[in-house]
Amino acid sequence: MNIAKPAALLVAATALLAGSTAWATAATPDGTRVTGLRAAADQVLAGHPKPLQVAADKVRYDGLTLTTAPKGKVAAKDLDCAYGHLCMIVNGTKFDFYKCQTWAVHNWTGDGPFTNNQTPGTVARFYNQDGSVRWTSTAYQAGTATWDPIWSLRPC
Repeated sequence: MNIAKPAALLVAATALLAGSTAWATAATPDGTRVTGLRAAADQVLAGHPKPLQVAADKVRYDGLTLTTAPKGKVAAKDLDCAYGHLCMIVNGTKFDFYKCQTWAVHNWTGDGPFTNNQTPGTVARFYNQDGSVRWTSTAYQAGTATWDPIWSLRPC
């Protein structure tokens, strides 16, 4: 299974939402200068084949939405998770997965809430660095997880 493009996008997005300033400013195709999250997302996703919608606190990919609070931390109370989605908060960023594919992740540490609100019985799998299953969640399930060392996940 080829996860290179989603993996690279997710690693870059995780870094930028965690406070990276590597891409603080960028120019849009029309020459307009943008800053912050928008600039980072524009550069990270320049080659992504699907349209990207960006707000001050949100980056949307094909199958994943990342949301961060204005001060950099999303609280557990903000973990609304739509039906059919797998959601979690990692390092203050909300990850909302809604596409069945393997996603590589980077720099996931600590504990955080999760909600597996997929079709009842759908199993989400969380993997170690060597690709072995670290733990699973069968929908519907919500709780707190230890994110390190999660290296990839498959929502379905």
